[in-house]
Amino acid sequence: MQFANHEKILARWKELIPTTQFTLGPFVEEFERDFAAFIGAKYVIGTNTGTDALILALKALGIGAGDEIITVAATFFATSGAIVAVGAKPVFIDVDDRYQMDANLIEAAITSRTKAILPVHWAGAAPDMPRIVALAKKHGLKVVEDACMGPGGSVFGKHSGTHGDIGCYSMHPLKPLHVMGDGGMISTDDEKIYTWMKKYRNHGMVDRDHIEFWGVNMRLQPLQAIVAGEVLKTVKETVAARSRNVFKLDAGLAKLAPHAIVPSRPADYIETFSLYMIQFENRGKLLRHLEANGIEAKVHYPVPLHLQQAATSLGYKRGSLPKTEQQADRLISLPAHQYITDAQIEYMLDVIGKFYTN
Repeated sequence: MQFANHEKILARWKELIPTTQFTLGPFVEEFERDFAAFIGAKYVIGTNTGTDALILALKALGIGAGDEIITVAATFFATSGAIVAVGAKPVFIDVDDRYQMDANLIEAAITSRTKAILPVHWAGAAPDMPRIVALAKKHGLKVVEDACMGPGGSVFGKHSGTHGDIGCYSMHPLKPLHVMGDGGMISTDDEKIYTWMKKYRNHGMVDRDHIEFWGVNMRLQPLQAIVAGEVLKTVKETVAARSRNVFKLDAGLAKLAPHAIVPSRPADYIETFSLYMIQFENRGKLLRHLEANGIEAKVHYPVPLHLQQAATSLGYKRGSLPKTEQQADRLISLPAHQYITDAQIEYMLDVIGKFYTN
C-alpha cells in the first residue's frame, strides 16, 4: 500500500536515467536540501542506511577505541552495533515508563572514558532531549541522536534529531519516511562536522582524482533520494493519521488496566508511532489469541541488547536493567499504521477486551 500511487516516482526516475547521475549528484542534493528544511537543520547528508548514519556520526566526533558511549539496550541492534563498529564500548542505562532513556540515570554512568550520549527515539517517541543535552553540556559530552524512527516527530516544537550535535535517521520501509529498500540521513548544524562527513561518506574524495583522507562508500543512491523526496511530502499526513489511530487505541486499552499499561503521551511531544507498543499481562497467550483472531502483532524485541550473546563481554546480566527487561517481557506491538480503519481498531479492542474479561 505504501507505493500504490507511484507514478510521480516513476516520472522522476525517467528524468534521472538519461542524466546518468547515478552516484550522488543533483537528485540527492535536492532531497538533502528538502529534508534539511523539513527538520530545521542547517546541513543534511544522505547515507546508504540508518546504520551508516550512526557510524558516520560517531567517526565524525573522533570516537574510537577505548571510548564509552552511554545508550540504551531497549532498541534495535544497529544502535550498539554502530558504537562497536567504531571501536567504542556501549554503556547501557535503563529506560523510563515511556520506553525511553531515563535521563535520571545518565550522570551515574559517566566515567573518564565517556565521550558521548546516544539517546534513541524508540518507536518514534522521544526521551527528555532538553535534559539530556543539558547534562551533556555540563559534562563536556557530545550527543548523537538515534532518530531513525523520528522523521515527523518533535519535542517542544524542535524536530527529532536536531537537539544534539548530530541526528541520525533511517529510511527503511517501516519508517515514516521510507524508500524502496534502505536509506539514511544525518543532520547537523556544525559546518566543520558536515564538511568532514560529506567527504568521508564518499571515500574521502575532494574531486574525481584526489582524496583528502581515507573514507568509505556510505552514499545515498539517487533513485532512492527521489523516492524519499516524494514520500517526504506525505510524512506530516502519515504521522497525523497514525496519531488519530493511536489515541483511539490508547483510550480503549486504558480501560483494561492493569492488564494493559498505556504509556503517557506528553502534550509537547509529537510521536511518529513507527511502532505502537503496549505492555500486556500474559503476553504469550495474548499473542496466540491475537493470531487466532487474524490480528498481526509482534514483539520488538524479546531479548534486549544487554542480554544478547554479542554483549557477553560487556558484563551485563539479567537484573542489570530491570525496566528494560520487564518491558521486553511484556511489550506487544499492535498495528496502528495510517491504513488501518476505525472498524479494525474496534475489532482489535474487542478481541483484546474479551481475552481479559472472559
